[in-house]
Amino acid sequence: MEQETRCGWCLINEPMIQYHDCEWGVPSHDDGKHFEFMLMEVMQCGLNWNMMIQKREIFRKCFCDYDFKRIAEFGEEEIAEILLAPGMIRSRRKITAVIHNARQFMKVEEEFGSFDRYLWGFTDYKTYVYRRHQEGEAEARNELSDQVSADLKKRGFKYMGSITVFSHLQACGIINDHRPDCFRYEALLKETEWEYR
Repeated sequence: MEQETRCGWCLINEPMIQYHDCEWGVPSHDDGKHFEFMLMEVMQCGLNWNMMIQKREIFRKCFCDYDFKRIAEFGEEEIAEILLAPGMIRSRRKITAVIHNARQFMKVEEEFGSFDRYLWGFTDYKTYVYRRHQEGEAEARNELSDQVSADLKKRGFKYMGSITVFSHLQACGIINDHRPDCFRYEALLKETEWEYR
C-alpha cells in the first residue's frame, strides 16, 4: 500500500501525525475548539508545538476541559493548583493570560454571537490559499494575521501577536497551509468555500 504524502513538520512522532491528519487545517466553527487552540498557542510561546501536543491532556485537566466560561472565573487558588500540576508549564504569566483571554473571549461571544463568527468574519467564511505559499515561500505571519492580531490586542487579548495568530488561522482552517502534494490539501479544499490570495 502506497504511503500518504504529508507535510514534513508532522513526521516527528505519531501524536503529531494524528494532529496533522485529523485536526490541522480542518475548518473549525466550534468556539470550544477555538479556545483550546488559543490556550495551547499561549502556552507555546517560546516553546514548540510538539511539546503542546504532548502536554495537551495536562492542559485539559488543569483548565476544565478547555471550558472558557469556567476558566474565566479562576482566581488565585486555581492558579496555585495549576502551577503545582505535574508536567504543567510553570509560567504564571501564561496561566494568568489564559484566564484573562477567557474573559475577553466571552466578551467577543457576547458582541458577535460567537467567537467563530467574529474570527471567520475576517475572510467572509472563506479559507484562504496563498499562492506564494504554494510556490514555496513559507512565512510565519502575513497581512491577515497582522489584521486579526491588531484587533485582538485592541480587545485586550494577551500573547496574541501576529505569529501566534497566524498559527491559529492555520490550525482552524482559515488558511490552508498544507503542502500542495500533502494528501490533506485537496481533501480540505472540498470541505469549505475557498479562494486564492
